[in-house]
Amino acid sequence: MVNTPHITLDDELESLSAQIAQMGGLAEEQVANALNAMSRRDSALAERTIKNDDQINLLQQEIDAASVQTLALRQPMGRDLREIMGPIKIASDLERIGDLAKNVAKRALVLNSQEPVGLTRGLVRMGRQALVQLKDVLDAYTQRDVSAAMEVWNQDEDIDELYNSLLREFLTYMMEDPRTIGLCTHLLFIAKNLERIGDHATKIAETVYFIQEGHYMTEDRPKGAPEDFAGVRPSSGSDNQGE
Repeated sequence: MVNTPHITLDDELESLSAQIAQMGGLAEEQVANALNAMSRRDSALAERTIKNDDQINLLQQEIDAASVQTLALRQPMGRDLREIMGPIKIASDLERIGDLAKNVAKRALVLNSQEPVGLTRGLVRMGRQALVQLKDVLDAYTQRDVSAAMEVWNQDEDIDELYNSLLREFLTYMMEDPRTIGLCTHLLFIAKNLERIGDHATKIAETVYFIQEGHYMTEDRPKGAPEDFAGVRPSSGSDNQGE
């Protein structure tokens, strides 16, 4: 008879952290692939990105099941309890990030079926910034580094400012040439999806803080100043799309 090694609570917590690392890696890959599908006009990559979202969903289910089992069997308290509740919260944010990446890939398919436009460059730049924040906050979780997590938390305002800038740009294009409304609508949805990815990275930073400090943050999440679009007016230039 083969003896089964005794599995400790520490072993189970380490396994949860490893699963979060795996799920986070997939989420990063999905966001990167969605951006590349758009920037490179790679519809095959967009299709794969959409299909691969199921892997993230499956991992979330596995993490939730493992966490519930550990809670039921171990009945942990204090830091150990936070080390179980944290992965549940982070897995939920990563699942949403996966959904948002899939949405970007779906919009990329539409964009790739039309004439190339330079307007996607700003979106890619914004997406890269969101991807950096996601990677950094996952590293902060792995290292249980509150300081690094707070750096990501404080950078959320940068994503908001990029979003507001793109929103103003797209609205200007639509006002200058109504023929671009359909195209710019897709671009606006992509921008919002990328802004939400940044928000979820910020929520993960808050979870890292909770795990380490034992209480939730009391500060309001930093947000970029809302744009005032009352001043958006068509320019007098002749660089309208489609002319």
